[in-house]
Amino acid sequence: METPLLEVFFLYLIMEAQDLQKLKYPIGQFECPDPITAANLKAWVEVLEFFPARLEALVKPLTEEQLDTPYRPEGWTIRQVIHHLADSHHHSYTRFKWALTEITPLIKAYNEADWAELFDSKTAPIEISLQYLRALHAKLVHLIKGLPMDSLEAGFIHPETNKKINLKTLTGIYAWHSKHHYAHIESLLKRRNW
Repeated sequence: METPLLEVFFLYLIMEAQDLQKLKYPIGQFECPDPITAANLKAWVEVLEFFPARLEALVKPLTEEQLDTPYRPEGWTIRQVIHHLADSHHHSYTRFKWALTEITPLIKAYNEADWAELFDSKTAPIEISLQYLRALHAKLVHLIKGLPMDSLEAGFIHPETNKKINLKTLTGIYAWHSKHHYAHIESLLKRRNW
């Protein structure tokens, strides 16, 4: 018995959507453990500490043409991803400081997609953001390591969800975010044999 053409078409669309989802989330989406343990925090801080060097080693050998290649269809280029990481992690660091110096502040969200379309994100040398990430992560890791565990219960309200996010969770989110975008670039390099 033959499979109807319409069924084949829908199977193709489902497979294509699954492939795109895998390209968007190569390591899956962030899942926060409950409770967050000292071991979770230690592992996340280690990711944050070594991420800038890992990222730099991954992208330094790339040509300008390779840097301007999207990591997936309709996705950002490698260059845009690197600049996005600097922008996003800058916001994370600022959110840490707000949460530690104000009582559950309401933060300002930003439109990361629009930021990635700005001239600097599309054209600036990656070294600018690589240097910035090195300094920023060194400051963030130094801050986290120096805080008592109960300080990491401080948090902020995100205006898009109107929910409190504590600093323990934020540490996990940005460790995941680091690995998430690293995997975007790494998977493109593997697919292209670069």
